Amino acid sequence: MYSDNQRKLILKLNKKKFRLANKLFVAEGKKVVNELINSGWPFKMLFSTEENFHKDAHLIKNEDMKKISHFNSPSPVLGVFELPDEKKILSETTTIAVDGISDPGNLGTIIRLCDWFGLSELFCSHDTVDCFNPKVIQASAGSIVRINCHYVKDLVKSLVLLNKPIFGTSTNGDSIYSTKLLDKASYVFGSEAHGISESLLYQLNGEISIPQFRDTNIKPESLNVATATAIFLSELNRNKN
Repeated sequence: MYSDNQRKLILKLNKKKFRLANKLFVAEGKKVVNELINSGWPFKMLFSTEENFHKDAHLIKNEDMKKISHFNSPSPVLGVFELPDEKKILSETTTIAVDGISDPGNLGTIIRLCDWFGLSELFCSHDTVDCFNPKVIQASAGSIVRINCHYVKDLVKSLVLLNKPIFGTSTNGDSIYSTKLLDKASYVFGSEAHGISESLLYQLNGEISIPQFRDTNIKPESLNVATATAIFLSELNRNKN
């Protein structure tokens, strides 16, 4: 069982300021929690509604799990883990950056995509949703253990310092299917609502797009940013072979 103080702390960790103040974050779901534990990520608390999940897990009832879960449909496992120290920038050949992504599900999926396509870091603008938000952690499906998310105050300056071309995605850019995508470059994905920030647009070496093929007057307005990232990374890696 958990104490009332533990319950209050776990619920407070839904907000970034409390995660930073306590240097803790919440992960829910057996797969995600197992990924974190198996990677050696230190934890403070483990709770499970299933017996024999982990020797250090506290067995609790379903109704008690509902009281500490950050989701309407709680998972059988919840863990409270330590926030990591800031990681060194690796300066990989290909850099993916996100600018102003506010949806936790989208960011979690992009983290998962970076992992799938062999990248180890993701640059995030300061106004991008926190990667240790419970919903981001869940959507990353455990990939957060292998991806370093670098939150930078000035995304423009940080990308320029990498000394390689910077390309942004937009609806008016050159088609990824007719453009040679450079392996050594930075690629920026903006929010669906606002796109890439104006200050960054001036630093771009070019804009690229994923064309839509519906030939009617009524067309889709935009493509989900996580879906766009998946299509782009697939095309980038196809061109390598």
